[in-house]
Amino acid sequence: VQLVESGGGLVQPGGSLRLSCAASGFTFSGTAMSWARQAPRKGLEWIATIYHDGYTRTADSVKGRFTGSRDNAKNTVHLQMNSLKPEDTAVYYCTRGIGIYGTRGQGTQVTVSS
Repeated sequence: VQLVESGGGLVQPGGSLRLSCAASGFTFSGTAMSWARQAPRKGLEWIATIYHDGYTRTADSVKGRFTGSRDNAKNTVHLQMNSLKPEDTAVYYCTRGIGIYGTRGQGTQVTVSS
């Protein structure tokens, strides 16, 4: 199993980023995928789960701003992040399965700062 996140960076408050996660080594199309984040000095926080059919559940803390999606043809899952806030600063991970405890990638840093 390999998960490789990309798309992070430095963005100003109110800006947008689109994270991607390329998956390999398992049957992606039949597997739910999740996004999680870890802010400095905090634990891992679940952000969203994208089920195999595209149905998505999103944490209340980001609902209306973040949207998860997937492309089963490309074995890729995405996280569109809009209206970013400084408190969204964290390392973002994609994880295999539902929740935060599955195999995850190396993460991508998102920093929201002016």
